[in-house]
Amino acid sequence: SYVQSVLFRRFLQGCWGLNPGSGEAERSPRADPDPRGAPHRHKRSWVWNQFFVLEEYTGNEPLYVGKLHSDVDKGDGKVKYVLSGEGSSSIFTIDENTGDIHATKRLDREAQAYYTLQAQAVDRITSIPVEPRSEFVVKVQDINDNEPKFLDGPYLAGVPEMSPLGTMVVQVAATDADDPTYGNSARVVYSIIHGQPYFSVEPKTGVIRTALPNMDRETRDQYVLVIQAKDMVGQMGGLSGTTSVTVTLTDVNDNPPRFTHKNYLHAVPESLPVQSVVARIKAADADIGSNAEMDYRIMDGDGPGVFNITTDESTQDGVIVLLKPLDFETKSTFSLRIEATNRNIDSDFLSAGPFSDTASVRVTVEDVNEPPVFSPPLSRMLVSEDARVGTSIGKVSAHDPDTSGNAIRYSIDRNTDLERFFNVDALSGVISSAKPLDREANLIHNLTVFAIETQDPTQIGKGVAVITVLDINDNAPVFAIDYETVLCENAAAGQVIQTISAVDKDEPPSGHRFYFALAAPAAGNLNFTLRDNKDNTASVLTKRGGFRRREQATYRLPVLIVDSGSPALSSTNTLSVRVCDCDSDGAALSCGAVAYTATGLSTGALVAILGCIITLLVMVLLIVTMRRRRKEPLILEEERDIRENIVRYDDEGGGEEDTEAFDMVTLRNLNAIRDPGARRDVTPDTPTFFRYTSTARPAYKSLPDNVVFREFIWERLKDADVDSSAPPYDSLQTYAFEGSGSVAESLSSLESLSTDSEQNYDYLSNWGPRFKKLADLYGNGDGAGVFS
Repeated sequence: SYVQSVLFRRFLQGCWGLNPGSGEAERSPRADPDPRGAPHRHKRSWVWNQFFVLEEYTGNEPLYVGKLHSDVDKGDGKVKYVLSGEGSSSIFTIDENTGDIHATKRLDREAQAYYTLQAQAVDRITSIPVEPRSEFVVKVQDINDNEPKFLDGPYLAGVPEMSPLGTMVVQVAATDADDPTYGNSARVVYSIIHGQPYFSVEPKTGVIRTALPNMDRETRDQYVLVIQAKDMVGQMGGLSGTTSVTVTLTDVNDNPPRFTHKNYLHAVPESLPVQSVVARIKAADADIGSNAEMDYRIMDGDGPGVFNITTDESTQDGVIVLLKPLDFETKSTFSLRIEATNRNIDSDFLSAGPFSDTASVRVTVEDVNEPPVFSPPLSRMLVSEDARVGTSIGKVSAHDPDTSGNAIRYSIDRNTDLERFFNVDALSGVISSAKPLDREANLIHNLTVFAIETQDPTQIGKGVAVITVLDINDNAPVFAIDYETVLCENAAAGQVIQTISAVDKDEPPSGHRFYFALAAPAAGNLNFTLRDNKDNTASVLTKRGGFRRREQATYRLPVLIVDSGSPALSSTNTLSVRVCDCDSDGAALSCGAVAYTATGLSTGALVAILGCIITLLVMVLLIVTMRRRRKEPLILEEERDIRENIVRYDDEGGGEEDTEAFDMVTLRNLNAIRDPGARRDVTPDTPTFFRYTSTARPAYKSLPDNVVFREFIWERLKDADVDSSAPPYDSLQTYAFEGSGSVAESLSSLESLSTDSEQNYDYLSNWGPRFKKLADLYGNGDGAGVFS
């Protein structure tokens, strides 16, 4: 501590001119006053600026910092030194007699680098300053007490494998809390403690680089380095800190794919469904990620189109898929040649190629016990609908595809032949009829036929037999519809009263041809005849006129219809003809027999009666409605005055300054007040300039706004109540109030008579855009009658 104190005093002596013996600052001699009164330069009495104190002082005694002294101090004890500022009471002390300053605590530059203090010399008795207050700085001088630290460590870095020598990996940085402007305490150098010979570090910059070429990730993919940072430029006695750097070698595509075997053998059953996986093979690639992605393809092989290969993106396997059904009896083995190629090839490593490989795959088809197979799978057969029971219709055939060739038995799936129209011979497969067939009921029969192996009943094959029933002429023609024929009483002879047609359930190949005639009982009747139109229709005509309902209301004609089949079939159909009363257009009004004793009304009469009733009801409703309306007067009573519905407001707004509707402030401007004797239910014809005396009416201008309006209304109400000429009902009250502030002043007709009616209105053009229209109308003409 003594050596430090001596060194520090010498330092102060060299820097600030302090005398280490006396502790006083060197002073230039003070000039004696000239007896002749000539001014002389005086030396400064305070001479200091900055003191230094070493941090981390560990001595037992307070550390001497420096000495303060004033020229006024003659050593007689009359001057007292006072210290204030940062740490003046807790860290720094001063001897009030001698001015010696000491530090009583250990100082840390990294916590606070300097302290600003104020010193003052005062009279000990009066405490009056004998020197002005002066400020100085105590700077804490740094020592190397902080080691370098890696604030961002530990580090993680990556570098591609096979990188050239000297490839940059990462840059590390260490910081030292010591003063970088003083000495070498904060000057750091870097070195690698662990990680040679693979990596190196630049001493000044901290940049880590590869130290060996062609480092292979597949051999070793991670390295842990220990980097040291030492201050004092790495000299002995410096402090140091370390950090770890984990370097990972990233993958590059430097390894081609290779099949682990050159030949693969896979066996699959012949019953394997299409799109099933036949086999999975994989070419090994030491790379990872996208560098290990590969594509597979079938280069050549027998059975083209039977197989396909794709890449499983999750495992990079080659997946062989079946595209066509396999048949052991047809082909039992397949040979394929597969190639695997890297999808992403790096041109920098083509010398390690080729980046593809091939392998042979042999697929063996295994025999399985297959169900019988129909040949053909669909059989079409024909049978006539008049075939007798037991007639052979056709034959189905199935065989066992296996080499064993087992015997087969046939049966019909009764779900497709619920009524059991057909049978099948179990051994031969001959299908025969079991019931009479009807083409009109069921034209086509779809039968499912089973073929079952006798040795293994679980092996069942399915075939389809489509049996079409052929038509024969076994249905006679009939009327196409149920005809309702109407014959008017006024029908003339030879009139067509009905056109008929026929239908037949049979379907002859050449189409239908029908023949029409009246049956024998009616062939010679005197009333009707039938004409065959030769187009599968016929017309019924009258032979006479003058049919009467009273004589006969209905006629029945038997019509014979014959088809063109072989043999031909016929049927007799009865046509009913009703005699009706018709209007002039031939529309039937009433049909059937006439009831002479009937007292009921016809439909037309009922409709007419109903219409009359509705009309009467409507008239009654109208009369009731009109009577109700008569109870309410349609016009005003004579004693009701029409003036009650007229409301006239002869007031005006407040001009340009009136920005709010019904602004009651304008009531202050009582420009015109009506004559109290005038009627208030009409507008006065001439203005009045009567003014109430101060005793008769309140001074409105001296009252608040709300009071002005209320008082004004009450005064008008009193006038109306006591006025004998005022009508005893609500009437129009004219309030002669106008606004103020308009540049046009008042436009009211109440004051028009006070001015010359014949005047020039050119001044309207000076009142602004609001009076532009009025100025255009009256500005250049005679304005005598503008306000009249």
